[in-house]
Amino acid sequence: MTGPNPYLFVVGAARSGTTLLQRMLDAHPMLAVVNETYWLPRKYRERTGLTRDGLVTPALFPLLLHSPKFERMGLDEDDLRRIAGGAPSRYPEFVARLFDEYARRQGKQLAGDKTPGYVRRVAQLHELWPEARFVHIIRDPRDVCLSLLDWSGGERTVGQFGTWHLDRAVSAALYWRYCVALGREAGETLGTGLYFETRYEHLITATETELGRLCQFLNIPFHSAMQSYHVGRTRAKPGRSSKAQWLPPTCGLRDWRTQIAPDRCASIEVAIGELMHELGYPPGGSRAGPRLLDQVDEVRSKFTASLRADDRPIPRGW
Repeated sequence: MTGPNPYLFVVGAARSGTTLLQRMLDAHPMLAVVNETYWLPRKYRERTGLTRDGLVTPALFPLLLHSPKFERMGLDEDDLRRIAGGAPSRYPEFVARLFDEYARRQGKQLAGDKTPGYVRRVAQLHELWPEARFVHIIRDPRDVCLSLLDWSGGERTVGQFGTWHLDRAVSAALYWRYCVALGREAGETLGTGLYFETRYEHLITATETELGRLCQFLNIPFHSAMQSYHVGRTRAKPGRSSKAQWLPPTCGLRDWRTQIAPDRCASIEVAIGELMHELGYPPGGSRAGPRLLDQVDEVRSKFTASLRADDRPIPRGW
């Protein structure tokens, strides 16, 4: 089996388990999944280093080499020139060759990418690589909020929507809702042949079953190496993140039931309860009083105003 590459994109709200899933997929002997490119749609949107028609010029090479995440592909300027070839190529074709090369260097046939933020760029990525498959991982939003609030990058990720200073928990919840809703809407357009949803909770509690479903979607045989991605890499150490420790699938790393105060949990559920219900996540049982309801309304209003001011797409029913 061969490409076309990039073969898949792993997407989802930040702190939803995208790294866990990337590591599982990358352990498959046929599939190499690079960890967070971020530059793929950006370079095409900027058109720097491309002609108006989207043809790659040598001016693109130093821009890629100076992109902080590009080094993860392990390619240098000579590689880029060789891959580009003599005749000008369109950006999607050039990137496909980069992923072909990345797969080859990993001793594999297929290559993909894991970048959480691409959950908001699915339509653009599909336009560039119409045969690529998308795997959207979703996690209980209360556990996502816990992780975002405890993460050094939480403010950078959620703060771009302008409400972090008002209420971090509600802002994190609205960020989750925004990402998940946009990803699912794009998935409806793509259909089941190109779009697959998985749950973090299923990967943890029914790992083999869920990976089997995922392999079926990707049209690759299931391989046990996906479950042993951590073997030889686990470095358990108190104080380090589960990601840094390369832990196996582990229940209870976050538990909103015991780690979120009832009033904060109530405000999160007010902000995103409809989508939570649609996805089958049960409510926590706490009720929000008038003050919390007003606070949620204020944050949601300013979050929405930020979306409009930045000309971002707004999901249905927002």
